[in-house]
Amino acid sequence: MASVRASLDGHTPGDEREARALARIVVDLDALPRPLDRQAGLEHVTGSAVVVGRRGTVLHMHKRLHRWLQPGGHLEPGEEPSAAALRESREETGLELAHPLGGPRLIHVDVHGAAHGHTHLDLRYLLVAADRDPVPPAGESPEARWFGWDEARAVADEALVGALRAARLQPEAGAGIGPGSDEPETRPPDGAVGRGRRPRHNGGDDMGPRDPNSET
Repeated sequence: MASVRASLDGHTPGDEREARALARIVVDLDALPRPLDRQAGLEHVTGSAVVVGRRGTVLHMHKRLHRWLQPGGHLEPGEEPSAAALRESREETGLELAHPLGGPRLIHVDVHGAAHGHTHLDLRYLLVAADRDPVPPAGESPEARWFGWDEARAVADEALVGALRAARLQPEAGAGIGPGSDEPETRPPDGAVGRGRRPRHNGGDDMGPRDPNSET
C-alpha cells in the first residue's frame, strides 16, 4: 500500500476529470477498510495499462461490453495494482510486456462505475511491447490489435481518453521499445505527463454517470 500511496502523491492529473478521480482515490484509500480487496466492498482499486510500442497502443474488444478498452482488471490477493496491470495485460493480449525502465510508472487514474454496482478506482500504468501482433489465448477476447494514436482516440470512451493522451507523451510511445526489442529503454524526462507533484484538491464527488457493465 505504501508504494501505491507514493505513486499517487507523485502524480499530476492531466485534466479536471482526472483531478477529481485522484482526490477521491486518495480519500478512499484511507476510508475503505481493504481498498485493494474486491471482496471487501463495492468500491475497490483495479489496475489497468496503456500498452505502447512502435505502432501505437493495443486495445481489446471487451467480450461483454463490445467496445475497445485498455487491458486490465481486478487485483489478486496480495497483489499490487501495477502487478495486476501487467498480469491482466499479458493474459488479455498474449504479448510479452514489461514496465518501463525504472519500474512501474503510473500515468493516469480514473473512477468509474462497473458491473454489479461496483465502483473501480482504476490506476493506469504504462507498459511497453515489442512490435508483434497480439495473440489472445483461449477464453479471452479474440479481438486485440494495435491502434494508431488517432484511431485509438476515435474509439475511446471518456474514461480512456485521458490515459491515451498521457501515454502518447511518454518517451516509449512509438519507439518500439519493449521485451525482445533491439532498442534500449529510456527514462522519462522530468516533465513527462503523469509524473510530478500532485496538487491539492477537495474533490471526491461522483465521477459522472456510471456504466453498469464497465470492467476497468
